[in-house]
Order: sequence, then structure tokens, then C-alpha cells
Amino acid sequence: MQLLDGKLLSENIKLELAAEVEQLRQQGKKIPHLAAVLVGEDSASQVYVSSKIKSCEQVGFKSSLVRRPADTTEEELLQIVYDLNNDPDVDGFIVQLPLPKHISEERITLAIDHRKDVDGFHPINFGRMAQGMPAFLPATPFGIVEMLRRYNIETAGKHCVVVGRSNIVGTPMALLLSRKGYPGDCTVTLVHSRTQHIEDEIRQADIVVAAIGKPNFVQGDWIKEGAVVIDVGINRIPDPSKKSGSRLVGDVDFDAVAPKCSHITPVPGGVGLMTVTALLMNTLKACRKEIYS
Repeated sequence: MQLLDGKLLSENIKLELAAEVEQLRQQGKKIPHLAAVLVGEDSASQVYVSSKIKSCEQVGFKSSLVRRPADTTEEELLQIVYDLNNDPDVDGFIVQLPLPKHISEERITLAIDHRKDVDGFHPINFGRMAQGMPAFLPATPFGIVEMLRRYNIETAGKHCVVVGRSNIVGTPMALLLSRKGYPGDCTVTLVHSRTQHIEDEIRQADIVVAAIGKPNFVQGDWIKEGAVVIDVGINRIPDPSKKSGSRLVGDVDFDAVAPKCSHITPVPGGVGLMTVTALLMNTLKACRKEIYS
């Protein structure tokens, strides 16, 4: 069993990005600029955003943070999005989800200029991805695809089961792995909370991508020998032995599943770090106008 080390891989990619940024600097060209919008006091969101800003600093990107209280109105947030859309120095930006309940996430997502949508959530980017056209890929699936590529995981002709159908991870992951080319050419089954006998579907998988948001959901006897398991879940569960009183686990019962795998991602230290790195890769593409001129 080999661990797919997201920490090591993300650090290597950041070194590559830093070298590219330094080259841009020496050539007198524009330095990539990523902005983040954080509304409210959600603790997980604050951790994610600070991680993104720290990563920008590591690779030499410019970064901006727009913070607003939880009682910010939808119209005020739309104005912030409009201003970022029209700021020529900002190459890409994210509006951190979840948003307060009185704000429509769909309306905000649609308001973001798709040419600056480095999270890859806008329907234009999603549609282009589905048709195999150049697009900003959603950051988590992009990070997983990059991990499969860099670890030389064979995908052609493999049966992949994606667990979870969110627009952020499950559905785009299924699309990407079914596309022509590497990493892709998989036969993909997408299972979810309404799938009957879900364990029987998972037992057939050469590659499992677990993104259902339930701690330790995928059991050891659901995995066939030699499978590749990508655990997207980040769930906090009580643990009295920890100083904080809790610990992070994935959607996969790691201790039971790992012995059966050829490759598996840990939680933490796996997919989460690759998500942030993929966001940086999208921002560099935006700065270089590789997708939209």
C-alpha cells in the first residue's frame, strides 16, 4: 500500500509555481493576483481562506482578502463581486462557501465573471469542462486529477466509482475521469445517498473517489484488493484523547480500508492540500490568459 501524499505533492507543485512566478518577475510581466471574499465567522471557512493566502505568499502571488460580517446583504456582496470582476489587477477570485443563509449562493456564483472563476463553479466553466473544452476545473477534482497524473496511477479502462454527486466534487469528478485521455478513459459509476446496495457498487471499483460527507462511511469489506482509494471527506468527530476533544477523519474507514489498497490518500494530508494548490494553478492560468484571452 502506497500513501498518496498530498502534502509532499502540493509542496513540489508550489516550488514549480514559485519558479514560474520568479520568471514572470524577471521578465517584467504581471504577477498573479488571487483575491478571496469571506462573509461571516465560519471557523472552517476562516481556516481555508488563511491557508489559501499563506499558499499565495509561498509561491509569490499577490493576494487580497475582503472580509465582511455575517449580516452583509446579498446586494452588498454582489457589489463586491462586481468590483472584483472589474479590477484589472485581480486575475481570479473566490467567494468562500458556505455563505450566510440569507444570501443565494447560486446568484453569487452566476455573478462571478467566468474568466476569473478560479474555483471552477460557474456554469460556463462547468459546461466547457463537460464538453472537453479548456476551462477552469473545480479545484478539488483538478487536484485529484493532478495527483493521479503525478503518481502515474493507471486509469484507462478502469472501473471508477464516485461516491457523492455534489456539483463541487462528485459530478465533475465523474465527468473528468470519463473523458478521453489521461487521467481518464475510466468507466464511471456515480453513486449517492439514494443508491440501493451502494456497497455492492463500490466492491466492483478499481478506483474509489469518496466524497459523500459521512465519516468513515466506506468500509473495509467494500473495497476490492489492489483498489486505489481517494478520500475527499473532511469530518470532525469527537475524540477525548485529543487536546481539542476532536479529530479529523475522512469518508473512508482508513484503518480497515488501507491494507487492501494499492494506493490511498490520508486525511488530513491528502486531497485537501491539493485543492488549494489547484486553485493556485488555475490562478496562474488566469494571469497568463491560457483559457480566456
